[in-house]
Amino acid sequence: MLPRWHIILGFILSLVLGLLFPQISLLNLLAVFLSSFLIDFDHYLCAVRKTGKLSLIDALEYYRVLGRKRREMHNQGIRKKGHFHIFHTLEFHLLILIGALFWPFLWFVLLGMVFHSLLDIIYLVTHDAVYAREFFFFRWLLRRGQDE
Repeated sequence: MLPRWHIILGFILSLVLGLLFPQISLLNLLAVFLSSFLIDFDHYLCAVRKTGKLSLIDALEYYRVLGRKRREMHNQGIRKKGHFHIFHTLEFHLLILIGALFWPFLWFVLLGMVFHSLLDIIYLVTHDAVYAREFFFFRWLLRRGQDE
């Protein structure tokens, strides 16, 4: 899913939460909003690693071209895993959950991250692309070790 949709839908989620639960502070609503799309920072880090360029524009272009190539491969029946994104893994979500037990602010961060991940899963399912995402850090580590 494109970042703009995560931003728009994250804003709507934050707005709805603020209207339904006015006792939630603006800081906590901001945490939900920001975490609903800043989880994609791992995509940027991956693009920087692949291209050697720090520019956000270059990162967006990298993923635009990669998306086109992926669609062509998909249409040819080629199913490959995509890049690994650490912030999108179940283990990272669990790490934030554990942190939330000690710092209540992180519950709102976790809410935004889970919302983002659910949107990603819906997108992947509706585009027949679940195969492209690695959801587990330890499985990625095991596969990486087998490839070497």
